[in-house]
Amino acid sequence: MRAQLARVDAVIVQAVIAGALSFSHLHDLADAAGQGGWKAWAYPVSVDLLLVASWRRMREQQRAGQPAGGPRLWFLIALAASLGANVATAGLLDLDDVPASLRVVVAGWPAVAFFGGTLLAHTPRTPDAPTATATATATPQTDTKPAHVPAAVDAPERDALPALVTGLELDPELVASPEPLAAVPAPTSAPAVTLPPALVDRAQALAEEHRATTGLAADPDAVRARLGLPPSMTPSVAAHL
Repeated sequence: MRAQLARVDAVIVQAVIAGALSFSHLHDLADAAGQGGWKAWAYPVSVDLLLVASWRRMREQQRAGQPAGGPRLWFLIALAASLGANVATAGLLDLDDVPASLRVVVAGWPAVAFFGGTLLAHTPRTPDAPTATATATATPQTDTKPAHVPAAVDAPERDALPALVTGLELDPELVASPEPLAAVPAPTSAPAVTLPPALVDRAQALAEEHRATTGLAADPDAVRARLGLPPSMTPSVAAHL
């Protein structure tokens, strides 16, 4: 624990020393470039703020898995300004006779720093976690309406396989199925509904076919299923068998 605190204390001391020297060098360079008084003290604050803001934004975008080219560019610009001031004030530049190009750079720095800070502050941020939204699931509704049966139709031939009534769809697999129909007692509780003559003929034909094949009486419910009628029509089919 003490070793860790010692390492942390050493880092803090180094940071304070580096910040103080860089702050002083930026102030001296700005003052030598004609920015005296309070303006010379504002330059190191501007450079350090841009350096910290670009570093934090760069780390945020890297953690979010996004490209961090913009924040990295502004971090390098602020770092170059800080390092340039440190090198320029180390005796390589005559502070009593600053070149005109350096004066232009120092004078234009506030606008550059403001532009970079605005881009860093107003770039859309990535949320830490996606917001969970509740999605409503619609319950599927099943159509329980019985098939429409017309009142009367012309009687086709007994062996015809197409639909016997307009609008009534027959299942081809059920009509052509060779499997015998199981003999199950037909329900008699529901009232019988009058069937069209064509359906009566077809139901009796299926019953005769089943009786000839198996020797047993046909189940009205199975005949109704082969005709493609709803379950409520079973008593009506049974009444005609």
